[in-house]
Amino acid sequence: LALKSKDGMVGMKADCGGAAALLAAFEAAVDVGVPEGTTLHLVLCLAENAIGPGALRLDDVVTGVSGRSCEINNSDAEGRLVLADGVAHCTALPPRLPWLEQQPDLIIDMATLTGAQLVATGKRHAAVVSNLEAVELQAVAAGKLSGDMVHPLPYAPEFYRKEFKSKVADMKNSVKDRSNAQASCAANFVAEHLHPEYAGGWLHVDLAGPAFLDERGTGFGVGLTLAMLGIDGFAESPVKHG
Repeated sequence: LALKSKDGMVGMKADCGGAAALLAAFEAAVDVGVPEGTTLHLVLCLAENAIGPGALRLDDVVTGVSGRSCEINNSDAEGRLVLADGVAHCTALPPRLPWLEQQPDLIIDMATLTGAQLVATGKRHAAVVSNLEAVELQAVAAGKLSGDMVHPLPYAPEFYRKEFKSKVADMKNSVKDRSNAQASCAANFVAEHLHPEYAGGWLHVDLAGPAFLDERGTGFGVGLTLAMLGIDGFAESPVKHG
């Protein structure tokens, strides 16, 4: 099965780089130990580019976990749909995550989400977007400490919502103007599915560039996550956020 050209699909073995990095970081954090009082959850948001009766089709309208409807205008923009469901699940009220009586303090999502990330920040720096400046700055610091370098992109929902405007749904899943900060727009799409009452921190990491090297996965994002969590050996003290 090939939804893309042979040159576009072959070599994408690391296109699960975001989920893989968070899985590895979760395993490492559990093994080393998380800071006292910290409850850590891992939610894997997975999708496969394959042809089948349940596959997305152009002009489909789907409703996500958040309850918001989405018109499919790009069936290759499937990753943001499962990420949107992931953040909606994590911030749901009442909480759906085990052992939580309230919404989490911090959500980190990672994905090889857009080719536009490479244009914006290149192959060595991941792009990050956050709803809180403090979390953004801490991500930059964690990147320097861990070696998984990141660079912030604009967080400006009021500028980017129009790119997803739909006449038949709450939004479309891909932008109208591909020259208007695509990587930021994709992040904004995910953020739109956070629960409206969520007041914690959200960090989106687009690592499409640094996740790959010569058709192999680099493991980028593992150290960054451990530094953000304040895991022993990756940070002097747990990273705090407001």
